[in-house]
Amino acid sequence: MASLQDQFLKAGLVNKNKAKQLQQDKSKQKKIERRTGTESVDEAKLAAAELQRKNAERARELNAQRDAAARQKAIMAQIVQMVQQNRQSKGNGDVAYNFTHGSRIERIHVSNAVQQHLMAGRLVIVRLGEHTELVPRVIADKIEERDATLVVRVKKNTAALEEDDPYAAFQIPDDLMW
Repeated sequence: MASLQDQFLKAGLVNKNKAKQLQQDKSKQKKIERRTGTESVDEAKLAAAELQRKNAERARELNAQRDAAARQKAIMAQIVQMVQQNRQSKGNGDVAYNFTHGSRIERIHVSNAVQQHLMAGRLVIVRLGEHTELVPRVIADKIEERDATLVVRVKKNTAALEEDDPYAAFQIPDDLMW
């Protein structure tokens, strides 16, 4: 196969003197590079390598974001499945039970027995979007490992009472309706 230079000569695009001059310039440049030990840096190759590196980094970032979204979706599917398999009945709903979720006070209607289980900590409230479900404490612990914002815990006041507190004898009952 003929070189590109030979093809240009045959096509008449380049004359012999110009081709010979270019060949001599190339050989001089190679001799200079051998003596100095430096290679000529091709700007286009550097720019292409930099662009390729940036594209690879961007692709890695997008893959990481996509993997994180898929992982979060899988976790949410696990939570929904655990809630659906282990949800407990709220009873006939004759007692209003108030709880705080985030900064809001919300209310669900449960039976008296379910209210006692909630206050004792045997049942726990789980919020999935706008739905409120009751699950056993063991399941709520597993859900809390995956996403703690969905679980509503009844907080017991375990603060030590001061010795000279005048209202120490007047405890606030857990089942106080407000």
